[in-house]
Amino acid sequence: MDYRSRCRGSTAIARTAALVAALRTTAPVSASRPGQAGQANQQAGRTATHARAQRLPYPARMRKDPIEWLLRGLYSALLYLLLPVTVYHLVWRGFRVREYFNRWNERYASYTHACGRPRVWVHAVSVGEVNAAAPLVNALRAQRPDIRWVITTITPTGSERVRALWGDAVDHVYLPYDVPGSVGRFLEHFRPRLALILETELWPNMLFGCRDRQIPVYILNARLSARSLRGYRVLAPLISRALRTVTCVAAQSQDDAGRFITLGARPDQVVALGNLKFDIAAPAQLQDLVAQFRRQVPATRPVWIAASTHEGEEAAVADIHAQLLKQFPDLLLLWAPRHPERFPKVEALVRDRGWTVTTRKAQQWPQARDQVFVVDTLGELMSFYACAQVAFVGGSLQPIGGHNLLEPAAVGTPAVTGPHLHNFSEISRRMREADAVTICEDAACVQHDLARLLGDPAQREAMAAAGLALVANGKGAVARTLVQIAPHLPPLAREIASSQ
Repeated sequence: MDYRSRCRGSTAIARTAALVAALRTTAPVSASRPGQAGQANQQAGRTATHARAQRLPYPARMRKDPIEWLLRGLYSALLYLLLPVTVYHLVWRGFRVREYFNRWNERYASYTHACGRPRVWVHAVSVGEVNAAAPLVNALRAQRPDIRWVITTITPTGSERVRALWGDAVDHVYLPYDVPGSVGRFLEHFRPRLALILETELWPNMLFGCRDRQIPVYILNARLSARSLRGYRVLAPLISRALRTVTCVAAQSQDDAGRFITLGARPDQVVALGNLKFDIAAPAQLQDLVAQFRRQVPATRPVWIAASTHEGEEAAVADIHAQLLKQFPDLLLLWAPRHPERFPKVEALVRDRGWTVTTRKAQQWPQARDQVFVVDTLGELMSFYACAQVAFVGGSLQPIGGHNLLEPAAVGTPAVTGPHLHNFSEISRRMREADAVTICEDAACVQHDLARLLGDPAQREAMAAAGLALVANGKGAVARTLVQIAPHLPPLAREIASSQ
């Protein structure tokens, strides 16, 4: 269920009081180290009541580290001062994506519905992270049907993906802003017994709040690019202290693990378990969707897909398609913009070029006369990857960082991408070494390589086979992650079952 209620406003005085209360009423806890937490310490942490923790007058951990007290106070005060900006941001985003006008109460952790028994909490910022978390969540739900789940995202598209994957089997709310009052209300309402945070969501007050309430925190599929490391260093004294509160940082690679240690994590906290995205599973509807697509579009017609494109790349994609049409007159472009607000913009851009266009929502399938088919739905990207002979993966012609190259590889579609791949540096490196992707320097190179692959079935088959083999060989991160978090699951299950 979605937790919806009217958002309660707050005055500057109330915010200040909340800050003081948050700094004086949270309880200490020492984060357990991976594989070293004793059973007695685990049980003691779980039997300490939240009410008792709230009665402690002053966090002992902050007494030992007055610098933490100062840094948290300054950081929190700044965030409280910036709270009015969050309203402006939500309004601004709402005019672009209507869903941002909804459920504001969750952004500030104001809930009216009763919560029920405690949960395992998973945080995944948007669609990509939700997809990465899906194999792990599905495995845990199969093993432990007694556990209730709350999954948080930041974006509405992430929320839609959660609903598409699990419906009402899990609770979903938006992650609240990282101010002490909102963090405290969120943790007190849902009472998570375990926190699983995906990739690079390092919110200091949330991490400190989990520590103060004795909630084990795992940062899973953790990645940290060199670029992000430079950005976090602005807050290094605070971030390093927050990182040292977590139970484990399960990094995607040894390079990511090293950067987390550089940022401040202890070496004994960090382990490289591989990338959960390699454990990707083909959608259940893939074969049916491809079969229906082929009934409308014969296999002899050349088809390419431009996936996860951003606003700054759209003109380049249109130019590429214009050039490819000269060489392949019956070419069909499947165009799947990254963000829903770009769906109508892309359709308008295509019409301005004079091409015939339809959309997934308007007509379901492209017709023989259509030159562009806009995929204006969520959750179907992998299936449409499988409908194309070659894919361009966006977010890479602009310094955005790229998107998941494993998705086309997992369905046997060779991929071409631009040079900006800092968010997927390890995956892109491995795919390039396996000859499973072509990485181009600019849009002209992308156009050239797409044309080459469209005209060379043998090369497409070789790249597809290399990609499928790479994905198969890279699997196993889910199993390793399950082993890593297992020490906190058995007592958790007993506690939850006993509260029913």
